[in-house]
Amino acid sequence: MSHTPHELAEEFPDKVDAMSALKQSDAHFARLADEYHEINRAVHRAETNVEPVEELAEVDMRKKRAALKDEIWGILSKA
Repeated sequence: MSHTPHELAEEFPDKVDAMSALKQSDAHFARLADEYHEINRAVHRAETNVEPVEELAEVDMRKKRAALKDEIWGILSKA
C-alpha cells in the first residue's frame, strides 16, 4: 500500500478530533477537507509520475494545496 504524504491527520496530528467533529458539523470545512484530500492525492500522483503533469501544473497544484491547508489551519486554530 502506498503512503500519501501531507495528509491532514499527518499535518495536524493534535487536531484529528477537531477535524472529525468539524467535518460533521461544518459543511464549509468538510468541503475544504475533501478538496485538500483530492489535490493532495493529485500532487502525490504527479510527484511519483503515476500521472505526470507539466512542471507548472504541478507547482500550481502545490500552491492550491498550500492555500487550502492555510485556510483549514485558520479554522482549526479557532476551534
